[in-house]
Amino acid sequence: MEGFIQATAKTWRFLDHTTFGPSFDALQSFAYDDTFCTMIGQQHADPMIRTWVHHDTVVLGIQDSRLPYIDDGRSYLEEQGYRVIVRNSGGLAVMLDEGVLNISLIIKEEKGLSIDAGYELMYELIRKMFSSFDVEIKAYEIVGSYCPGSFDLSIGGKKFAGISQRRIRGGIAVQIYLCVNGVGSERAEVIRQFYAYAVKGEPTRFTYPIVVPETMASLSELLCEKLTVADVMKRLLLTVQAEGVQMIPHSLTNEEMSLFSEQYERVLARNEKVLYNS
Repeated sequence: MEGFIQATAKTWRFLDHTTFGPSFDALQSFAYDDTFCTMIGQQHADPMIRTWVHHDTVVLGIQDSRLPYIDDGRSYLEEQGYRVIVRNSGGLAVMLDEGVLNISLIIKEEKGLSIDAGYELMYELIRKMFSSFDVEIKAYEIVGSYCPGSFDLSIGGKKFAGISQRRIRGGIAVQIYLCVNGVGSERAEVIRQFYAYAVKGEPTRFTYPIVVPETMASLSELLCEKLTVADVMKRLLLTVQAEGVQMIPHSLTNEEMSLFSEQYERVLARNEKVLYNS
């Protein structure tokens, strides 16, 4: 992160959406990130760090929505008390709740900036945030986890975070979910059951993950320390400031609010069409 983040800008805007509570719709978060991607990509605005928390939500990937018995899978999740949405970035099903911190790094898409470079930026940030612990955070695919990928973040072979990336209109949003506290295997069991209901042994167009709950854990479990979202937020801010970057709290401008409203309507309509085939 050092060097690159300063080369991008010595000033980053900061927007905290971690305390909005249960009524905060996860679809709004994807609309926010698309809004800032567009503004940063087209108007050369300062890059942004946005943090967000959503309660009791399962975010599906577009491929999940095409499973043979998706309605049964969705019904199972809703019966367990989860809101179900389909996101507009890559990946498969993940769970969000009050113990999961999401971080978006939203930057301008510069020529030659590879997809892996975006992932590496987030990976280095997380490593530095937790460098005071005597552990090694690795990035490789954790087979048996939900939403597996080459930039799964793990300690001792157990996944606690996953990174996705969205590029739109000259901007990039690198997004990570960090399981801060709670029981990672319990979250994974819910996703395992979702696939059982949504697949039922039928052939599928893609290889969905065979979830093994024991492959996943929270940071609190892995670091043997009771952590809160607020604790990790503090680590984030101190780490970025230690890199010599100035953080400026951001409030949405009128132009951003207008664009957000448009993006949210678009995301809502897309979600309804994809998930309910209407």
